[in-house]
This record gives sequence, structure tokens and C-alpha cells, in this order.
Amino acid sequence: MTGRIAVKLRRTRAVARKESLHLLRDPRSLIMGLAIPMLMLFLFGYALNLDIEKVKLAVWDRSDTVASRDFVSRFASSRYFRLVERASSYGEIERAIDSRSAIIALVVPEGFNRTLEGRGSDVQAILDGSDANTATIVLAYADAVARTFSAEIMLQRLNRAGRPPTAPPVDLRPRVWFNTDLVSRYYIFPGLIAVIMMVIAALLTSLTVAREWETGTMEQLIATPLTSGEIIAGKLLPYFMIGIIDLVLCVLVGYFVFDVPFRGNLALLFVMSLVFLTGALALGILISILAKSQLLASQIALVTTMLPAFLLSGFMFPIDNMPQVIQVVTNVVTARHFVHILRGIYLKDAGIRELVPQVLVLALFGVIVLTLAVKNFRKKID
Repeated sequence: MTGRIAVKLRRTRAVARKESLHLLRDPRSLIMGLAIPMLMLFLFGYALNLDIEKVKLAVWDRSDTVASRDFVSRFASSRYFRLVERASSYGEIERAIDSRSAIIALVVPEGFNRTLEGRGSDVQAILDGSDANTATIVLAYADAVARTFSAEIMLQRLNRAGRPPTAPPVDLRPRVWFNTDLVSRYYIFPGLIAVIMMVIAALLTSLTVAREWETGTMEQLIATPLTSGEIIAGKLLPYFMIGIIDLVLCVLVGYFVFDVPFRGNLALLFVMSLVFLTGALALGILISILAKSQLLASQIALVTTMLPAFLLSGFMFPIDNMPQVIQVVTNVVTARHFVHILRGIYLKDAGIRELVPQVLVLALFGVIVLTLAVKNFRKKID
């Protein structure tokens, strides 16, 4: 029994060595496996930013008094707004909004200081609603600045009247866990690692068996005593190494370049990544076995990995906001579960106990796809 296992390991190692030599001699595969993931990481890492700051602001101060200038200065000094234009008419505001040189415009009415001391003053906020999400967030920012200004005015009135300030009925004191500063990059980056590894892993292995058929070397493999399992295992091993190198580079870039904090267990991260890589690589080789064409295999791999990973993994779009039917479909997208694992380890220091459901799904997927790959790989020429 021990001798049989040794023979199998020796055969698998021989196939892995052959595939490794092909990788080293083919610069295109190395670029696809190492350079492209880093390019995607830097591109998306810098480009994807959901934090809305320095919103371009236009102001038409029709009052032009100390009170109105103080009110406008609250917006200009805020980290969320950047005063870019002082308008003198609605026409100028309209042109600024139309050209996107301003996202929001404030119109301070005449007599602002007088009405402020009486019943209160109405300030008009005009927003570009073509991007609904941005407009909603900007409106919340503007409302917060206006409320703070109003609270200070009320406090001044009470002081002048000699009355003690009254506490609000409800005093909400937020405490944010895991991402205290609410930096979107900390949330996006772990999901980005999952998407990159899913796409690259499946894309690389989708070319392996198909390449053997197209180059005419499959007949040589069929003539050897190698079993289907040994061939598949040998072909997967070099790409496991590529996947591990990609993971190490992603973690290093995230920590040293993008300042993404890592609060979890590094060993647990690598173990979980190996489980995920098994399924992703097996999916690619299954596609390669079924397609027998590098072009067709790469196209199928892109469609079955990139689109679900981007759209249905929760990487960019919250799954809870999707229709119920789509939410059910996302359960079969392995990238969804790996995104959950990465965010849990990165931000929450989650342990294996909290990640058991996701790990079981990834392990089950890997076993099923590997079994299908071995069963569909037939050592014969049709």
C-alpha cells in the first residue's frame, strides 16, 4: 500500500514538474498569473473608493451678512465639502450643476440674519440627482452641517435669555466596531482579493488540458500509465503555488501600500485561501476538460467567474439589497463565501467557529468540482 502511494506521488510530481516547466518557459502564463493580478489590485485599489468627500459646492449668498457668511463657512471648512463657485443667479447655479462643476448648490435667502433670530430661515439646497446614491449621501452631509449650525444658534439664544440648555430627548452616541473611521477601502480590499484570485485561478487552469489537445501532446499523456487523478493533481500543483504567491503579494500590498489593517490570524487566512483555491482551480480545469479549446475555455472561465464574482459576491453590491431570487442564487457563488471569510478575518479577527458555514460550502464545492473533473477526464481519443 505504501509503495503504491509512493508511485502515485512520484507520477503526480512528474506531471507537476512538466507543468511548472511550461509555466516558466511561457511568459504569457507568468504575466497572467502574477503581473495581471497586481495590475488589477493597484488599479481597483486606487480607483474604487466609496468614500464621498470634498463634494463640489456652489453658493449663492443673497444675504451677504456676517450670519450668512458664518453659515457658508461651516460647509467650506468641512471635510465633506469644497467651495468651488460663488454664484450670483439661478442661471449660474444651473450651469454649474449641468456641467458637474458642482454637485450641490446652496441658496441663502435675503434677510437671513433677521429671520434667523425669529422663526428661522429656509436655505435652499439644490442637488444633482443623476447619481441617486451620491445625492442621498451629500444631502445627509448638508443636513448634518445645517443641524449643527442650528443647534449652536439655539444654544446662543438660551444663553442670552439666561436659561440653561436643555438636553435633547434622545442622545444617540454611536460606536463603530471593526472599521472605526468608516473607510470604504478597508471593506473593499478583502473582497477585491477574493475576486482577483477567483478569476485568475480559474482562467489559468482553464487553459491547461485544452492546451494539451491543441498542441497534440495529449496523446503522449494518454499513452502513459498515469491515472486521471494523477494528471489533474499534477497540473493543479503549480497553479496552487501561483495562487499562494498572489495571495502573499495581495496581503503585502494591502498592508504596506493601501494601509489596510489586518486584525486576524494569518495562518487561518492561508488555510481558508487554500480551500478556496482548490475549488477555483478545479473549476478551471473542469472547464478545460469539457471545452478542449483554449479560446472557448478562457471565454467560459471569464463568464462563469468574473461576472458572478463582481456582481453576486457582495464585493461591490450588498446582497441584502438584491431580489430574493438573486439572493438565493448567490449561495452557489463561491466568491461570496470567500469574501465573507476575508472580511471577517481582516476586519473582525473572526475565528474558525464564526466561519464554519462558509468553509463547508467552499470545501463541498471543491470536492464536487474535483470529482467531476476526474470523472470527465477520459484517457482516450474520441
